Amino acid sequence: MDVTPIKTDADFRAALAEIERLWDVEPDTPDGDRLDILMTLVEAYERRHHPMPPADPIAAIEFMMEQRGMTRADLEPIIGSSGRVSEVLNRRRALSVSMIRRLSESLQIPPEILIRPYDLQRAA
Repeated sequence: MDVTPIKTDADFRAALAEIERLWDVEPDTPDGDRLDILMTLVEAYERRHHPMPPADPIAAIEFMMEQRGMTRADLEPIIGSSGRVSEVLNRRRALSVSMIRRLSESLQIPPEILIRPYDLQRAA
């Protein structure tokens, strides 16, 4: 099994192509083991060279709303009035601790994402 470290973007692309080729192999076979190793190497390379920024609380809320087919009105029981929902989603009001608790429970967003600082819009 001639697997080598991923050191360049060309190596990265070649590993991704090989992963795609091996995607449907049986686990616990030589090809399945090769797939596992390549996936581990690709994940390590991505973490080091293409890190993802931490999730923004409002973006996380909007993502979960989209995934669940929710509207702003669906957030009213969680956040408060339609005006309050609008203020939060338009970044004019920060999330309170009680909002964070309810959003985390209702939308299954980890609280550590919701407590991250984010920029608020200044009133005009």
